[in-house]
Amino acid sequence: MGEVETWIDLTAVALPLVSFRTSFVFHADGAVLTSDSTLRFRDRAELTASLTSAGFVIDEVREAPDRPGREMVFVTTAGQRPP
Repeated sequence: MGEVETWIDLTAVALPLVSFRTSFVFHADGAVLTSDSTLRFRDRAELTASLTSAGFVIDEVREAPDRPGREMVFVTTAGQRPP
């Protein structure tokens, strides 16, 4: 229990990969934890190919209402899985 301080440091950018470290300091005992993560940002063509190969039908691609031009929302329905 108690206060926790946290921050995120960018550690590498090699598009489409972005890596970062999240640090946590627990003030009650001074313990420090870190978590390293890497995100892969895929473009519309890659996402479309992945979804259709998994058997989804893409009904619509929208912009996220709170992030126009920065994020895609894929609306899909389950189709037939390829043999």
